[in-house]
Amino acid sequence: MRKNKEKNESRFIILTVAILFALCLVFISKPLYEKYISEHTVIPPQQEEPQEPQEPEAPVEKTYVDIFFIGHNSANEEVYRAVKREYDENTDGSKIEFALKSLVLGPTSREIAKGVYSEIPSGTRVIYIKTEPAKVIINLTADFEQGGADSLYKRVYQLIKTAKLNSDKPVYLYINGQMTEVLGGDGLMITQPLNENSLGG
Repeated sequence: MRKNKEKNESRFIILTVAILFALCLVFISKPLYEKYISEHTVIPPQQEEPQEPQEPEAPVEKTYVDIFFIGHNSANEEVYRAVKREYDENTDGSKIEFALKSLVLGPTSREIAKGVYSEIPSGTRVIYIKTEPAKVIINLTADFEQGGADSLYKRVYQLIKTAKLNSDKPVYLYINGQMTEVLGGDGLMITQPLNENSLGG
């Protein structure tokens, strides 16, 4: 009986040792296995999805208006010269409005450097420009009338040529809110709407 008991105890001890040994093997071998796997596993490079080619944006077509100032030709004679100004209908209003306002403001420093000037007095201001279904009205301050007949003649033609090129509608000139028939102290007669014959020439 005692021998059987000792035999069973021996078996228990051997089994316990075997279990502990097996557990030690598991704990020791798992990190080694994971290290081996990480060192010998090749991860394929991630492929980027092909991007669809982007169509190039169409260039924005620029629009220009012509504004008439005065310059000199090769014979040093005075001539009316058109300069181009870039125009954006989203911010500049109508073409005729933009052109006439630009005309009254006069040439830029770059345009002056190219030899153009304006006979419109620098103090002239636009009171309003009104576009109606059948006509355009440009209302200017009385400063527009200052000066002699020769200068007045030239500035009116600057106005006529600029208006004609930028609007199909007849254009009428007002001074301080009144349609004018006589300009300046010299009494320059003018017929309306403005056209190449408004000053009789």
